[in-house]
Amino acid sequence: MTTPLGSPLPEGGGTLYSPSPREGLGEGSLRTQDPLPNPLPRGEGTRLPRSAEPPRISIITPSYNQGRYLEATIRSVLAQEYPNLEYTIVDGGSTDDSVVIIRRYAKQLAGWTSQRDDGPAQAINRGFAQATGDILAWLNADDLYAPGALWAAAEAFVAHPEAALVYGEGWYIDEAGAPIEPCRFVRRRFDRRYLVNRDPILQPAAFWRRALWDATGPLDESLRWVFDWEWFIRAHARAPFLYLPRDMARYRIQPAALTRTGGLPRQLEHGRVTRRYGAWWHPNHVVQQTRRLDDAGRRATARLPRWLALLLRLPLALPRVTAEVLLRDMYMR
Repeated sequence: MTTPLGSPLPEGGGTLYSPSPREGLGEGSLRTQDPLPNPLPRGEGTRLPRSAEPPRISIITPSYNQGRYLEATIRSVLAQEYPNLEYTIVDGGSTDDSVVIIRRYAKQLAGWTSQRDDGPAQAINRGFAQATGDILAWLNADDLYAPGALWAAAEAFVAHPEAALVYGEGWYIDEAGAPIEPCRFVRRRFDRRYLVNRDPILQPAAFWRRALWDATGPLDESLRWVFDWEWFIRAHARAPFLYLPRDMARYRIQPAALTRTGGLPRQLEHGRVTRRYGAWWHPNHVVQQTRRLDDAGRRATARLPRWLALLLRLPLALPRVTAEVLLRDMYMR
């Protein structure tokens, strides 16, 4: 079995996707099939064949007041038993027990800092500016790597020198670390139109070559919530991505997670990114703008009697309801 570019697939399978000039904004469907079934491993996973000189992997963990989850994150990285690992923690000046936890593992880290920053994007950029690895990735302070994730990424890059980024599957976990369900939004294949409307990549399950980071540039620090997705859009325009049909990460659902906060400002940030790389009429931008309109109506009528507020808000709410129904599964929630 070969990829569309004619390269053999790595052991266990995989799908190489390279952007094509023919895949313009008017081609491709935003509705794609569900990902492969993704069972949670019962044990430590299958040990993959280990090369004599594995490539150096630099992992950055940005953290701010995530002491409740940070130790589990650190242990999931160190438990990979990857011999050529450069692991750095960039803390934003936490006031909880994060620094105490970091110091407990300091001897096993390449380095760590604790100082104020302007958000996770800046912390990650600071970490990568000092990284020396051939392969880069970041793992948020509440997420986890699945057993064997680093080995799987490294071996995929060795087997596929043409792939600039690899990504796999993962599971949602709760605050206690118990599995909830697979991250079904991950896609094996997608075109640019899909990518600028919805994020099909599980960020903690993604790894990329240093050359791709250097060519694409750092994360956009002006973005608060979707800096990872925006970077994937830029990177995808430059080089092929490789999908790995295996479990790579755990994505924690907890109240302080960025994807659970922000409300309308987060949704509008989604829309701005879609308009920047797509068009104003793309589904994600349209839906987020109708949400802005609905919110304006809600605020404008907040002090009116309820019956009158509902009557006046109806014309402003209908576009949002209509867009969400008609464009279902075609926008970021």
